[in-house]
Amino acid sequence: MKNHKITVLGGGSFGTAIANMIATNGHPVSLWMRDADNALHSMVSGENKAYLPGYKLDPRLQVTADLEAALDGASVVFFSIPSKSFRSVCQQVAALIPAETIVVSTVKGIEGDSFKLMSEILAEELNQPRIGVISGPNLAQEVAAQEITATVIASADKAVCEAVQSVLQTAFFRVYSNSDRYGVELAGALKNIYAIAAGMAASLNVGQNTLGVLITRSLAEMTRFAAHLGADPMTFLGLSGVGDLFVTCASQLSRNYRIGYALGEGKSLEQATAEVGQVAEGVNTTRIVKEKAEQLGINMPLASGLYDVMFKGGSLPRVLLRVMLSEQLDDVEFRVNH
Repeated sequence: MKNHKITVLGGGSFGTAIANMIATNGHPVSLWMRDADNALHSMVSGENKAYLPGYKLDPRLQVTADLEAALDGASVVFFSIPSKSFRSVCQQVAALIPAETIVVSTVKGIEGDSFKLMSEILAEELNQPRIGVISGPNLAQEVAAQEITATVIASADKAVCEAVQSVLQTAFFRVYSNSDRYGVELAGALKNIYAIAAGMAASLNVGQNTLGVLITRSLAEMTRFAAHLGADPMTFLGLSGVGDLFVTCASQLSRNYRIGYALGEGKSLEQATAEVGQVAEGVNTTRIVKEKAEQLGINMPLASGLYDVMFKGGSLPRVLLRVMLSEQLDDVEFRVNH
């Protein structure tokens, strides 16, 4: 893949971080930003001050607001677009992406009206069979700082996995593969809900025992919900499940965690969102998943309780009490049969 052009659509923190890493890895790469002023400033200054301040961009990275120029000749296209505008961007670029192009979503969200994951939107809008998803404990600031990190490329197409591994793999960024694209992508979206709850809990100075309960029951809820929808529950024991859940429930670098922390301090959802200043997918995902769980009759006391806190003025202590008094008594729901 060394001579193949790579394109990253979306100049947020993670899109910028992986585009810069790809450039450092020696690949020709273009980063497309919707904001033309920020694209020009980033190209001239060598820094995306709006989303990733303090990190110098590789001089080989081409930053542009011209979609056609960004996509011209690209063999692999990464989509790092917020879920709310994901479909509209796909529609914009559909005629610019040939069928043989590998397309990869990095977005951890769910479309509200349709309950579609981003890879499903790619398939619908691009008529594109060569689709992958990357997900894992990948905080953008740490990726940019070259902290040791691992991620998962998920696709049923082995050649897609191998191509993405070739593009992204570095001495500090390890890329594993998984054929359960749906499970990996769903895990990445669901953990954002519980990162908000963990941030709220941290703001209230709850004990470590309480955090242990919160994280493990969060994993149980995620797995239960995903398995009901057809994902492999074992996927949730990997990087995209427990790995990503742990990182986002424990780090102040997580936008969803910071939203939760601000809510725990008594701020409104609007105030918390404004304070974070970037898209936190967990807010919208909480509403979508809570409604879907009720529709399907899936027991998710944490997600339901968090919805009440964010949208109905409920309290976190009552949410935790609801979990403790939940009718479900089994610790582990899924077991490997020998």
